[in-house]
Amino acid sequence: MSGNGEAKQAKSLGRGAPLLGVLLVLLAGWFGWSAVQQWRQAANGEALEAARDQAVQGLQQAAAGQLQQLQKHLQSDRVQQALRAGDAAAAALAMRESWTGVEQVDVLDADLAAAYADMPAFGYSRLALLESALADGKPALRVVRDAGGNRLGLAAAVELGSAGPAVAYVRQPLLRLTAPLDQVRTPADGFLALRQGGHDIVAQGDAGLRESAEALARPVAGTPLRLAAAVPNIEAGPLGLGALGSAIVALLLLFIAVLLVVGRNRLPKSLPLRRTAASEGDQGPTLRESLQMSTPPPLLASGDEGDAVAPPPVPPVALAPGIFRAYDIRGVVGSELNPKTAALIGQAIGTVALEQGLREVVIGRDGRLSGPELAAALAEGLRRAGCSVIDIGLAATPVVYFAAFHLRTGTCVAVTGSHNPPEYNGFKIVIGGETLSGDAITDLYLRISEGRLQQAATPGDYQQREVAADYIQRIADDVQLDRPLKVVADAGNGVAGAFAPQLLEAIGAEVIPLYCDVDGTFPNHHPDPSEPANLEDLVQTVKRFGADLGVAFDGDGDRLGVVTGEGRIIYADRLLMLFAADVLMRNPGAMVIYDVKCTGKLSDHVLRNGGSPLMWKTGHSLMKAKMRETDAELAGEMSGHFFFKERWFGFDDGLYAAARLLEILAQREEAPDEVLAELPETVATPELKVPVADGTPHALVAMLVDAAQSAESPYTGGRLSTIDGLRVDFPDGWGLVRASNTTPVLVLRFEGNDEAALERIQALFRSQLQTVLGDTPLGF
Repeated sequence: MSGNGEAKQAKSLGRGAPLLGVLLVLLAGWFGWSAVQQWRQAANGEALEAARDQAVQGLQQAAAGQLQQLQKHLQSDRVQQALRAGDAAAAALAMRESWTGVEQVDVLDADLAAAYADMPAFGYSRLALLESALADGKPALRVVRDAGGNRLGLAAAVELGSAGPAVAYVRQPLLRLTAPLDQVRTPADGFLALRQGGHDIVAQGDAGLRESAEALARPVAGTPLRLAAAVPNIEAGPLGLGALGSAIVALLLLFIAVLLVVGRNRLPKSLPLRRTAASEGDQGPTLRESLQMSTPPPLLASGDEGDAVAPPPVPPVALAPGIFRAYDIRGVVGSELNPKTAALIGQAIGTVALEQGLREVVIGRDGRLSGPELAAALAEGLRRAGCSVIDIGLAATPVVYFAAFHLRTGTCVAVTGSHNPPEYNGFKIVIGGETLSGDAITDLYLRISEGRLQQAATPGDYQQREVAADYIQRIADDVQLDRPLKVVADAGNGVAGAFAPQLLEAIGAEVIPLYCDVDGTFPNHHPDPSEPANLEDLVQTVKRFGADLGVAFDGDGDRLGVVTGEGRIIYADRLLMLFAADVLMRNPGAMVIYDVKCTGKLSDHVLRNGGSPLMWKTGHSLMKAKMRETDAELAGEMSGHFFFKERWFGFDDGLYAAARLLEILAQREEAPDEVLAELPETVATPELKVPVADGTPHALVAMLVDAAQSAESPYTGGRLSTIDGLRVDFPDGWGLVRASNTTPVLVLRFEGNDEAALERIQALFRSQLQTVLGDTPLGF
């Protein structure tokens, strides 16, 4: 009986072999087709990158040639003679006649009065070109909107005889620059676009890939232009295998199919099947199980049961510890931050989020050129951990924060370098409503270094969402001006430029945009409104247009700077007084938090308006944590971060703060200048920064604190505060020295009721600083 059963089993297997062989051949074809498709897509990507590089080289040569031609014609005898004579029209005519094909030449006074008189008609891009040439003192090139379309604009500073500084402007056909693009072949399913800021000047290929084209963008050296490129993502094969893996599996399946057919024909029909212990129940892994062995099993989530094996730890990776800072992650792109690093950071963030039961993560990016590439890598890392990613694209940091509330994820990451130079980028991270800082940032570094990262069996989902309209509508539904105000909005070419004009117009303001075209090179001025030098253009424009107010934003839109119609800078601590009085009218006794750099008059102002003042450490993450702890309605920092919990969500939002400021000013009958002049005022310095050796700021401050707390303290009669550095308050003023948590500098600020008090306090701190810094210039 046993022998007959085994024979029947062998016969049954023999009959099933052809069917199984066909199935294996079909599977092999599936894997093989996937391998071929992936190889084709990879080759398409390589062809696109070659076309991009060829085009970039041609564009650079064309731009350099045009700038050389500009210098050559400016130096011609006829043009120079006209310039020395102060004859702008003759100089322009001489250039136009000697330069074949040029469309227009103008020589304008350096004050550009005619341009500023009607900026929309003159053109913001043309004005930016002229200002750039004047500021840098060297010829500049830019695509401008002129003569009803895009043109190539060239400009150079010149001397117009006794009339003084002037600027020469030359308009050329755009083809003079873009001709090299016609000589490259863009793959049918690829995309190439010459971009300036957020605008496509010339585009080729599949427009559906436009949004992802920054990932492969390359700058055109010597210009504010870049060439963006994109190809469709390479689709993973069955079981997530790549091209090589799919090809190997296809060959293995074919080999097994051949063995089955050949083996069936060669085995004797009466050959008995050997019975072993394994044959009783364990027939070995099935084909599906064998194929799945190449995919690591998922980590068990907290609370899961069973003995599933976790994937092997990620090998240690060389990271720059310095990018993991007190409030966020930030570093130089290329040397400290790259897509691989960003992916690991995303995987670490995803691991922490999943440990808290949070799976959906919102991401957004500012306008830096490296943003798309780093955001894509961040999303890859988050998905690798098993998180679902909601990408809102180009967005100010507060819009990313808003999206986390609006989409009910509670978790988000903003890819931003904030107010740092263009070569920087980084990440601001919120998990479960808490902005990561301090030890939580360090923990991400340790997880990556030690390979303690979640690895999901299947990548998380990815989707794109648009929330800008919802953000603006949410604010406009709550904030509306009682009367119109004219306001100049200076975004410094940061990402706030994509939101501020629309938002302020939606609440009823008349908006004059200044540098609101998003350009990650920040060609006009650095986007940091806490530095008075960065507000000079805003002051000038406010005066030119007779505006009621000027507002400025930093690179990612979470900070606000303000100038009056008369051109006076209103520092953030005085603005916080205005906000506090407004909030406390509706919330008597509410807590108002301010950082150690704020005016000494702020505490009294809050108390007089029925509030509870609290001084705290500097840092947006630390301020938000303290707000949650104390249930404060409002907080603010000297740097321009404002946090409204009343009628908003409690995160720092320069755009929303600007709307609330205009709301307050529009409710008053007095002019905005008069309202702001009523705020208590003292004699104060801006933030002063003293560079010191890397790694020493905190140690130096500790030495100053020890001396201040000693029996021979030099600060007799002063009240010491050491919650963040050393602050000493006197009856007639105060001084502060603290260590920056982001850069190797000491941050100082001084205030006095009058000049004499200010000088006395500065002299006291100066003598103490010289004991630890020696001859280091202090700047005050």
